Amino acid sequence: LSTRRLMMQVADRIVRFREADLYVVITEAYCAGRSGLDVLDACLEAGVRLVQLREKHMDDRQLYETARLWRKRTKAAGALFILDDRVDIALASGADGVHLGQNDLPFPAARALAPDLILGLSTHNPEEALAAQEAGASYINIGPIFPTNTKEVPTGAVGTAMIEAIRPLLHIPFTCMGGIKANNIDQVLSAGASIAAVVTAVTAAPDVSAAVAELRKKILQYRA
Repeated sequence: LSTRRLMMQVADRIVRFREADLYVVITEAYCAGRSGLDVLDACLEAGVRLVQLREKHMDDRQLYETARLWRKRTKAAGALFILDDRVDIALASGADGVHLGQNDLPFPAARALAPDLILGLSTHNPEEALAAQEAGASYINIGPIFPTNTKEVPTGAVGTAMIEAIRPLLHIPFTCMGGIKANNIDQVLSAGASIAAVVTAVTAAPDVSAAVAELRKKILQYRA
């Protein structure tokens, strides 16, 4: 693809990213005995347009095959598909983007491999957020906002004050993640977040569609 076409492709993906409200991260181990694909289908049907596949323990072949299935379903629904960590498998499966942690492939190397993908970066303080933005990240994630069992982070919970500290520094979109549930999402939204990322609040819910509807309603009320 030409450079101009690549830039248009990533710009379109970022526009769609900004329009998203709920970002659901799916790991099958947190799906309450259901398959990750079943939970993905329920999320897409309930209107989620931004999803991440996070499976740190799958072998490469299984992750690739799973990502291909995700790509097919998300494309049909008009949703963005982000893969955790793996730039190579994201490219091979046709994903829209990759989410990187502070200890994953360095950002400049990831961008060189994938000029047309959304590249997000986990950040835990203003210094990391600014460094990610300056490096050219498509978006950052701020977190974990509240204590969470789905991700081990040495910093511990950073609280909603971190959203208020980082938000004025950014001109790129940001998401917030970590322990966000229906009973505390208002704190995150009132601190200035407009895209909330969740795992078990949706994936472990008895009724995935109802959980999605409740969270999206709260986000959209703050945006109104």
